[in-house]
Amino acid sequence: MGTSRSCGRVEGRAQLIGEAETRVSEPSHGGSASPERWLRSYGRRKGRKLSQHQSELLSRGLTTCKVDMSRQLRAEELAGFFSELVSEVWLEIGFGAGEHLIWQAEQNPHAGLIGAEPYVNGVVAALSTLEARGLGGRIKIHPEDAISLLNWLPEASLSRAFVLFPDPWPKKRHRERRVFSPLLLEKLGRLLRPGAELRFASDIADYAEAAMEHANAHPDFEVVQIFTSADRSSAPDWPVTRYEQKASKEGRSSTFISMRRCV
Repeated sequence: MGTSRSCGRVEGRAQLIGEAETRVSEPSHGGSASPERWLRSYGRRKGRKLSQHQSELLSRGLTTCKVDMSRQLRAEELAGFFSELVSEVWLEIGFGAGEHLIWQAEQNPHAGLIGAEPYVNGVVAALSTLEARGLGGRIKIHPEDAISLLNWLPEASLSRAFVLFPDPWPKKRHRERRVFSPLLLEKLGRLLRPGAELRFASDIADYAEAAMEHANAHPDFEVVQIFTSADRSSAPDWPVTRYEQKASKEGRSSTFISMRRCV
């Protein structure tokens, strides 16, 4: 999974048309794993060719910041996954260039953040900022589709999760690729602690409506707050991103939804 808006370009979407579905399985806990239908929700993996400096930064940064999934962790062990002391772990699915991920890390020194993003150029941009601001000790990067990360993370280990401005896949025949779905909620329902918050945002009205419908229909979640761009002051800890700014310039209001993992 991933939510890079880069796939809005024609070539990014074209490579997905007719793509076969993939099958993934939950980690086995004594029973047989059941396959799930999981469609790739992002477009291109790369944009412009990386410079030598960017390639070196990618290699160097991922050496220390990449999520190591070589062994399974218990929920109480996940905080120790970071080189700095943290008391909570948060997850962002599809962090783009990392601006929101990094803002949250700077504003919340008690939290360790895991970000999933398959778009290489976005990962490089995030690593560059992490290195410049010295935040590598509290941020881990998963530079792949997020599904493997979701299946690896321990149950009830996350205190907050973000899915912000994912690719909208506006054509009806592509909407099943939207990352925010009942299957994603099923995954996050397992990973979020009781009372944990899940945040979603989109500048596409029908996507926001679908997200609310999915959340209201899922027994693990309840919607606790909904607001639009006109009411931004109601959530000061929800920073403006470039996607929201672009939508505003193009005359589209954004919708923000806060959900709670039911106790």
